[in-house]
Amino acid sequence: MSDFLTDPAQIERDSMSFIHRHLQKTWKKQELKIVERLIHTTGDLELESVIAIHERAVEAGLQALKQGAPVITDVEMVRAGIAKKALADLGGSAECFLGDPRIPEKAAEWGLTRTMTALRLNKERLNGAIVAVGNAPTALVEVLELAQNPEYRPALIVGIPVGFVGAKEAKDLLWQKQEIPSITVLGTRGGSPLAASAVNALIYLAVGRTV
Repeated sequence: MSDFLTDPAQIERDSMSFIHRHLQKTWKKQELKIVERLIHTTGDLELESVIAIHERAVEAGLQALKQGAPVITDVEMVRAGIAKKALADLGGSAECFLGDPRIPEKAAEWGLTRTMTALRLNKERLNGAIVAVGNAPTALVEVLELAQNPEYRPALIVGIPVGFVGAKEAKDLLWQKQEIPSITVLGTRGGSPLAASAVNALIYLAVGRTV
């Protein structure tokens, strides 16, 4: 075990340095922090080729965070991965609405998934928020549908659902909506850890964390 680093901070710094040296594209300085976090989370350097960051994503995300906007997630796993203490320092909170007791009845009535129903029942909370979708493609589709109304439009959508049914298509639809700032990983790859990592990169930028 003597050959292994045991200092967590040094491990993270070395990891980010390794990633930086192997990047194939030129990213803007703040976008680079998001790219590094996403690759670090997966251990997959090839992920870089499918990372898509809207030209206004970082600006919109940082502005929202510094104004105390909430981070709204599709599932509890994404919420669990958010850097909640740093987010609280900015005046924000991480929220997931799947515990809403109205969901079972309304999901059956509307013929929707639970994640779609949770967002629709709490659509007013989307306005000006950062929405992070890491699990359910249907939740991302619902956010985009709701966002057609300016009263329910997020400041930023981090849409990185995973899977082989609907995930690629939902992310393609997100990326086509260039009027809404977004961060995504195109194709079938994704997941809750990636969605949380992208949001955390923005939170760390907002609080001035260097690594």
